[in-house]
Amino acid sequence: MTMASEFRHTSWRPEEPALSVRQVLTLERVLAGEPEVVAGADGLDRAVRWVHVAEAADVGVMLTGGEMVLTTGVLLAGDEAKQAAYIQSLHRAEAAAVVLGLGRAFPTPPEVMRRAAERCGLPLVVLHRPFPFAELTEEVQSRLVRRKFAAVSLSEAVRTSLTALITSGAPLQRLLDEVAQHSGCPVVLTNLAHRVLATAGERPAVDDVLRDWERIARQAGGNEGDGWVRAELGGRGERWGRLLLCGYRGDTGTGRLLADRAAEALVLHRMLGGASGRTWEEQSAHGLLTDLASGTVPARHLLPRARAAGLPVNRRTFVPLVVPGAEPERLDRVLRTLGLTGLVAELADGATAVLLSLARDQDAEALTARLAARLRTPELPDAVVAAADPRTCWDDVPAGLREARHVADAVAGAALDRPAVVRLRDVHLRGLIRLLRDDPQVQSFAERELDGLLCGGEGELLDVLRTYLATGRNKSRTAQLHHVSRPALYRRLEAIQARLGIDLDDFEQAASVHIALLAHDAQQG
Repeated sequence: MTMASEFRHTSWRPEEPALSVRQVLTLERVLAGEPEVVAGADGLDRAVRWVHVAEAADVGVMLTGGEMVLTTGVLLAGDEAKQAAYIQSLHRAEAAAVVLGLGRAFPTPPEVMRRAAERCGLPLVVLHRPFPFAELTEEVQSRLVRRKFAAVSLSEAVRTSLTALITSGAPLQRLLDEVAQHSGCPVVLTNLAHRVLATAGERPAVDDVLRDWERIARQAGGNEGDGWVRAELGGRGERWGRLLLCGYRGDTGTGRLLADRAAEALVLHRMLGGASGRTWEEQSAHGLLTDLASGTVPARHLLPRARAAGLPVNRRTFVPLVVPGAEPERLDRVLRTLGLTGLVAELADGATAVLLSLARDQDAEALTARLAARLRTPELPDAVVAAADPRTCWDDVPAGLREARHVADAVAGAALDRPAVVRLRDVHLRGLIRLLRDDPQVQSFAERELDGLLCGGEGELLDVLRTYLATGRNKSRTAQLHHVSRPALYRRLEAIQARLGIDLDDFEQAASVHIALLAHDAQQG
């Protein structure tokens, strides 16, 4: 089965762009005939696919549906049975409407036809001033052709632009931005559980959609209408998402065509793995957590996004965490095992951020400890969770994520035997140095203090010094960790002191070198 056939199996079939009966009746040439709707007014929004002039009583057998039929009724005059049958024939053929030109055959609207049309809901329009039907046919047909051509042109333009983006390796968001530009309305991508994975469009309009997402999600699973156009996403006989045009103001057929072209591109994008290699769910969580941590978007503006993404936000306790070196998939599995709800995303430095959403009566500290314990395995015995203090206010979450990142950064390269959960109060001097590592004066201090080892390329001696200071100047522990004898360690320590011109038994000198080494490691990291 080809990808195209897979897509056709799961997507909406586009309809030809059409005018509604109501729109046809507002055309200047039609208004010149003084049209009056005498029956079936509730059907004026039916689509007119074509205009057909017919006088035969059995005209319905020549129709395929959606036609506006024009007649003078000359073959129906004086026969009420034929008049009723004529309307029934059009109804069975699913005609859009019937327009009757008053004149010699019918000087006034025929009551039998009016009643029959009202019963079956078929719009019946009479023209009080006769004019050539050819003019109306020409006007409507030309407009339909122009609409169809415009829709096809739009479809090809969208297909071309999206294909170019995919081949250039553009991310998912760039594709959705392009769709939103063509549709002129908010675009929402969801999974099958109606959780929002990505959005595009004018920010205020998108936020309005997300604020009312619970209702819209229910509507998205049912019939289209009022500008809501959807296309299913999937492949190989399996659906895995949905694209929504929210509040599309153009022709419904054109909207469906646009949604289908966009869906085809998104299916291809997903099959090719996208530019980042992340799943759409991972990209969604990454974008939200990145925006929260950066502070460039106020947290309150991100609340609808978080809620639409499926994160519980009402009366919750939020626990920001960062786990260095952990894979998002593994953290996802651990969260599911523990029955915890949260967002998980890999950060640029290889660490993974987690935002837990807990009920107010849950013990945040105990659950964080359980999470950390699950992460420590024989393969990863030193896994550590950098945790910020729990937040009960959504507006405080960005500061919590930044705090957790700072703690994770501070414990990078720290001494062995770290606790499974590390908080800001645990990073002490190392945390301060990490904050100041880009300061030129701190960099100059580190280079000056360690110059005797840095210039000589004494990497082994630096490692010994690092371990010796990190273990509190414990010679036995340092010798054990470096697998050397005590005399061999003493010779290395003497070489370090000689090159640096210091006495490591002097607390102040040892502390100064320790700070310099922490600054050096922070800059290198």
